[in-house]
Order: sequence, then structure tokens, then C-alpha cells
Amino acid sequence: MFYHIEGKISEITKDAAIIDCNGVGYEVKTSLTTMSSLKTGEKAKLFVAEHIREDTFDLYGFFEKREKNLFDMLRGVSGVGPKAAISILSIANPEALAMAIMSGDSATLTRAPGIGKKIAQRLILELKDKIAKDSIDLDEALVSEIMHDTGSGNQKDAVSALSVLGYTSGEINSALKGVNTREMNTEEIIKTALKNMMK
Repeated sequence: MFYHIEGKISEITKDAAIIDCNGVGYEVKTSLTTMSSLKTGEKAKLFVAEHIREDTFDLYGFFEKREKNLFDMLRGVSGVGPKAAISILSIANPEALAMAIMSGDSATLTRAPGIGKKIAQRLILELKDKIAKDSIDLDEALVSEIMHDTGSGNQKDAVSALSVLGYTSGEINSALKGVNTREMNTEEIIKTALKNMMK
């Protein structure tokens, strides 16, 4: 199983990058978001997801681990294959997509070719559940610390979304330290955290 591929970008096509690794060229399909970070002739490291069927062995690569994490979650939703997941990831960066999912913004998701309102709503419903259950590196003590009251799940949803995007407990804690999240909705909390991480 591949985890990442590192090598020289020998060619960039409409929907893939050809990465030369010691003389072997790997075709790695990717999103427009990742594609914008790649340049022919330069070295790159992409986090890889595999899609294997009887007559298919496709590699999907992403410049950032959080985009790869979101890709895995998207294609785990019923009716969303790797091509549809790439289409969704091409309309916005992972942070914006996470905010759309957590805030129930189906209009943003339907901007992706082939994604109708029903699939967008399914994505929102299924991923909210999955984020809550399968948060990566989610520290429950951190959630309790950030959630100043138990009347709202906005804080927990925001921390879960950031965690799924690949941020560690320490990074999230540092970004939200001293922030009063009680009166903020999920999207506002995520935006505030991301803004503080950029400082």
C-alpha cells in the first residue's frame, strides 16, 4: 500500500501529474487544489490514496495530508466515488469544504460537476456523523476544555472538523486558546482557528 510518492514532476495533464521516481513514471490523479501547487520539473511529495478494481489501479495524490483525509471521507459516502470526490475537492480548499459540510451549506457542494442537491445533502448528513465518530487525533479532554457549556455541539463539531483535516490536538488548542466560542457557530469557530494558525 502506498502512503506517499516523492519525485520530479515530469508532466502535468488536465487531471493528473506524472511523477518520476527513479526512472519510473507514476500517473497520479489529483484535484485542481493540489494541481495549483505543482510545477513541471520541480520535486514534489504527494500523499497517496489507491483505487483498485478488477481492471483499474488508480493513484490519487494530494499536496497536503488534510486534503487526502477529506478525500478518503468523501469517497466513503454512498454514491460518491473517487472521481466525484476529486470534483468536490477541486471547487475549494479543504478548510472551506469542511466549513460547508459542518454548516450544512449544500449550495457550495453542488458547485462541483456531477454533485446534485440530494448527494450534497447526503454528504452533509453522513460526514457529520463520521467526523463525530472517527475524528483523527481528537482529544476528548481538549473538546471538554473548549466547550464552555454543554448546551451546544458547535464547539465539538468545529474541533472534530479541524481534527479530520489533519490538525493535532495541540495545534487546535493553541489556535482556540482564550477564544470565547460559546456565542459562535461552527463555521465561525473553524474560521477563527484557521486564522490564528496562520499567524
